[in-house]
Amino acid sequence: MAAQTEAPPAQEPPGGPQPSYGAIADLLEDEAARNALIEELRRLAAGDAMPAEPETQDVSLARQIADLTSTAAEGFVTELDAAYDRILDLNLGTLSSTGMANLAKGAFDLGVVVAVVIAILWLSRMLARSVYRRASDWVLVPDRPGTWLRRWLAALGCSLLDLVTVAAGWVAGYAVALFVLGDGTGRIDTSQSLFLNAFLVIETVKVALRLFFATRYDGLRLLPIRGEEAAYWNTWLSGLTSFVGYGILLVVPIVNINLGTALGSVVAAFVYGVALILAVVMIRQNREPVRTRLEAMAERSQVGFAGILLGTLARVWHIIMIAYLSVLALLLIIEPEEALSFMIGATVQTIVAIAAGILLSALVDKAIAFGVRLKPEMRSQFPMLEERLNAFVPTTLKVVRIVIALVVAAVVLDAWKVFDFFAWIRSDSGLLVLGKIITIALVLLAAFAIWLFVSSWIEYRLNLQTSGVLAASMARQRTLLTIFRNALTVVLVVLAVMITLSELGVDIGPLLAGAGVLGLAVGFGAQKLVQDVITGVFIQLENAIYTGDVVTAAGTTGVVEKLTIRSLGIRDLSGTYHIVPFSSVDTVSNFMRGFSYHVGEYGVAYRENIDEVIEVMKQAFEELRANPDYSDSIIDDLEVHGVTQLADSSVNVRIRIKTLPGQQWGVGRAYNATIKKHFDAAGIEIPFPHVTLYFGEDKKGSAPAAPIKIIQPSPPVAGKKSDDAKPSNPRRAKVSKRKSAQSSQENKTDIPSDGEV
Repeated sequence: MAAQTEAPPAQEPPGGPQPSYGAIADLLEDEAARNALIEELRRLAAGDAMPAEPETQDVSLARQIADLTSTAAEGFVTELDAAYDRILDLNLGTLSSTGMANLAKGAFDLGVVVAVVIAILWLSRMLARSVYRRASDWVLVPDRPGTWLRRWLAALGCSLLDLVTVAAGWVAGYAVALFVLGDGTGRIDTSQSLFLNAFLVIETVKVALRLFFATRYDGLRLLPIRGEEAAYWNTWLSGLTSFVGYGILLVVPIVNINLGTALGSVVAAFVYGVALILAVVMIRQNREPVRTRLEAMAERSQVGFAGILLGTLARVWHIIMIAYLSVLALLLIIEPEEALSFMIGATVQTIVAIAAGILLSALVDKAIAFGVRLKPEMRSQFPMLEERLNAFVPTTLKVVRIVIALVVAAVVLDAWKVFDFFAWIRSDSGLLVLGKIITIALVLLAAFAIWLFVSSWIEYRLNLQTSGVLAASMARQRTLLTIFRNALTVVLVVLAVMITLSELGVDIGPLLAGAGVLGLAVGFGAQKLVQDVITGVFIQLENAIYTGDVVTAAGTTGVVEKLTIRSLGIRDLSGTYHIVPFSSVDTVSNFMRGFSYHVGEYGVAYRENIDEVIEVMKQAFEELRANPDYSDSIIDDLEVHGVTQLADSSVNVRIRIKTLPGQQWGVGRAYNATIKKHFDAAGIEIPFPHVTLYFGEDKKGSAPAAPIKIIQPSPPVAGKKSDDAKPSNPRRAKVSKRKSAQSSQENKTDIPSDGEV
């Protein structure tokens, strides 16, 4: 059949190639081409008559999609009309007997070439089967190391051999077409050349498929799937490859040459449509098995970008594949010249972006899992530094992982021309946004670095092993340094937030003014609180109080259990807990600063020898200092201050014992017990107040009889002390005698011998 010439482009550039008169005549004789040319000229005329729309630099995505779909629909309808007209114009009856003979000869020659190619391919693979079987058995030998390496080597080697068999069939076909069926001029028929080229491409693709889905030889299959699954996928994919390959590379060019490009476009659309339907059916059949396999891979990959990506892909993989194949088919129908290059470029860019994102995310996940490890000496100096870093670094790395995901998404959108990411980066708006993001990140990192440095320095200062600070002053330093750290934290947070808001375009002037007014109002309303804080700071700076000290503050005495910048908590002797604000503290009496004293004042009778009393007191002190329970608490010799007072019934002698802070009360109680024991052993009297009884007298000087009865002691029994012979309390007996004598003298009453008055 004679070749038909398609309508030339309506807008030919100046100086370009001009059609010959014969071509123009052929164009005008062809009714379908003539009608297409007329429609094109009318469309261009209508476009010239319409006013040009103002050009805009920025076109929205919706507008782009609308323009693309409308253009595609118009082009498809035009091609369909042209193809329909061309089919109506076909008249096989007009072909001569010579034309029919040429057509039959071309079909026969093509069949011969096809048969030769298939026969040579089948024979070559039959000869190579033994090699395939031996290679598979070599891979599947049990208990041999390096199985994966042997599998890859064997699979690649057998794939090369498979390519050799394909090349053998292709060469044999060309040889038959040139030397057997050719006309001797070194030229072959177009249909034969199209078939051989299509055969080479399709079989090469099938070789690549068999590399992953080998059906007969399990050792040559790279994917870890069963033989049934491999046979299923290989059958479907090979069938689709053959259908699309021979349809587009063989049938469509023949139709274009003999029946016109319009009908060829319809045939191509039919091929792509059928292939899309078959692919959708295959995807729907394997939706759940692939989802199960992807979910298992996501669980094995642990937490991270890869796990999240696989988990998401497991749920929507079928939608992505259907959309991908639909776009591919649509582009192949609309723009067949640029469709493959665009899809290959977009697919490669997408795969590279996702692979790079997975790799970087895996490195970030490893860093998060590994954490920060400090050296032992640094960990001993800064015990909390490693914990702080491990609390901050994983959070930062998670933010980095989110940034990686966003960049990968932007690159993928750029690959599919949805969003021009790289052009946006080079634009003024992109540079402005990136600059703000980098500034905010640097501000946050600087704020954290300052806080980390100050916190580590405070931690170093509070470390007893490295700072040399006394344990007694640790509470004060801990309080002051903690207050300083909290104040610095508040300042850093406020500054970081203000700078971040400013970089985001928020006007922080009203915020600063409002904060100033609020601070002024709080200052006026919290004068007592300010006084508490200021007084507490100065009390802490003067080392007045430590936690655990016994103090007297605001009239309350007890142990300091809690010390803050505003108040202190005191537990008194009865167990009552008092909270005393520092604004109420005028004087602080600390009983545990440096050292303490037990001051004891002891009274003895007037008849006692003071030098003897002092000597006995020293002996009692030496005994107490020899006691291991109190020897460490006493830090100096006994101080004897001498007689301090001549009281009504006693002579008071004062001593003082120097002790460690807080030990004066225990040492004092022990010394009191010891000196009582020594006074009793030495017969030294510890007097108490005397009472004189006066019965009164009348005007004549006589007094009433006192009812006094004297009981004579019973004679002692040999070998046994009588309880009545000696009173249990000598002091009471002596006092009783004195009272009796005084009573007798005061009343001037004679006591009869029988003891009754």
